[in-house]
Amino acid sequence: MTTTGEVHHQAAGGLWWWGRRRSAVFDIGLAVLSAAECGVEGFAFAQRGGLPVGIGVLVGVLVGATLVLRRRWPIAVVLISIAVSPASMGFLLTVVGLYSLAASDVPRRITVCVAGMSLVGTLIVVWARMMQDHDRLQFGGWFVPFMAITMSLGLTGPSVLLGLYVGARRRLMESLRERADSLERELQLLAERAEERAEWARGEERTRIAREMHDVVAHRVSLMVVHAAALQAVARKDPEKAVKNAALVGDMGRQALTELREMLGVLRAHEPKPEPAPEPVRDREAARDREPLAAVGAAAAAAAFRAEVEQGPCLAEVDALVEQSRAAGMVVELLVEGEAAECSREVEQTAYRVIQEGLTNVHKHAPGAKARVRVAHRAGEVAMQVENGPSPEGADDGARLPSGGNGLVGMRERVAALGGVFVAGPTDAGGFRVSAVIPREPGAG
Repeated sequence: MTTTGEVHHQAAGGLWWWGRRRSAVFDIGLAVLSAAECGVEGFAFAQRGGLPVGIGVLVGVLVGATLVLRRRWPIAVVLISIAVSPASMGFLLTVVGLYSLAASDVPRRITVCVAGMSLVGTLIVVWARMMQDHDRLQFGGWFVPFMAITMSLGLTGPSVLLGLYVGARRRLMESLRERADSLERELQLLAERAEERAEWARGEERTRIAREMHDVVAHRVSLMVVHAAALQAVARKDPEKAVKNAALVGDMGRQALTELREMLGVLRAHEPKPEPAPEPVRDREAARDREPLAAVGAAAAAAAFRAEVEQGPCLAEVDALVEQSRAAGMVVELLVEGEAAECSREVEQTAYRVIQEGLTNVHKHAPGAKARVRVAHRAGEVAMQVENGPSPEGADDGARLPSGGNGLVGMRERVAALGGVFVAGPTDAGGFRVSAVIPREPGAG
C-alpha cells in the first residue's frame, strides 16, 4: 500500500485502506468535489459532442469519484485523468492525483514517467484547444505554443514538486523516528549490560574477599591451634616452654586480629553511605541513566579494593613465614634458587599465599611431618613448591584440624588469574605436593 504524506497504521476504527477516519472523510470529500466538477464538465462535453446529457454527467461523476482511490492506487488515478483530458474534465482529479503520486512510495522513475505522460497529454489538449480558437484571437504565432506550455506546466509542475517535498519530508521523519527507537533500544541494552557487569564485578569481589579472608585467617588460626595443643601437652612437664607457647599463641592471635581489622577496614572504607530514599522515578530515561552510573561506582569500588589488597605480603617475607611454622614444631626446609628479580606486587603476593596455604595444609593434615619449601627465580617466571612427607607413626590424629576444602581451590584460582600453572596431588612417598609456576608479568602465560 502506498501512502501520501502520512504514516498509516492498521488501527481499530480504520475504514478499508485508511488508518484513520479523518483521512477517509477528507478523501471522500475531495472525491465528492471532483465528481461534481467532472459532472458539470461532462454535461458541457455531451452538449458539444452531441451525446446524451445523462451519459456525459454519469461518466463525469464516475471519473471524478475515482479520486477516492488516491491513497491506494495513485497511478490509476493519474492515468484516468490523462484518459479524460481530451474531454476537458478532471482538473481537480489531475492536480490531486499528481500530488498523491509524487508523495507516495512509488519508485521515482515511475513517478517521473507518469507525470511526463500527464504533462504531454495536457500540452496536446491545450494546444489543440488553442488552435481551434486561434482564428478568433488577434495574437501572433508564438502565442499558442507559449500558452500551451505555460498552462501544462502550471497544471502539473506545482503538484508534482509539492508531492515530492511532502514525500521526502515524511520519509525523513520516519527515518528519524526509527533512529530514535533504535537508540532507545541500544541505551536499554547498554543499561542491561552495565548491570550485568556490575553484578559480575560484585561476584568477583565476593570471591576475592573470601580468598583473602581464608588466607589471612586460616594460617594464623592453624598455628594457634598447633601451639595450643603443644601448650596442653607440656603445661605440667615444662612450664617454661608452656609460657613460651602461650606467648606465641597470643602474638599470632593479635596478628590475626590486626589483619582482620585491616581487611574489614578496607571493606568499610568503600561501603556506600546511607542515602535518603529516592523519589519515584517517572522519567524512563533518568532511570536508565542511573544503572550505568551504579555499575561504574561498583567497578570503581572494586578497583580501589583491589589496589588496597595488593599491598599485602611478598616473597621477601617467606623466611618469616617459615620461621613461624618452625616455632610451631614443624621441621621445614627452605630452598631458594636463582636471583630474585623484580616482578609485580600481585605475583609476589600470590606466590606468598601459595606457600602459606601449603604450610597451613601440612599443619592441618600431616601433623609432625617434615616439609620442604622451594622457591625458584627463573627467566620470566617464579616457581614455588611445598612438599611434605607422611605423618610419622604415633602422631596424634586428634590434633588434625578441620578443613573446608577451599584452600586448593583458592590457590588454583589465584594462579590461573595471573596466567600461571597450578598442580597439587599426593606423592609416591605418601605425602602431598603443591606446585605453581607464575609468569613475572600477569597474563604473560
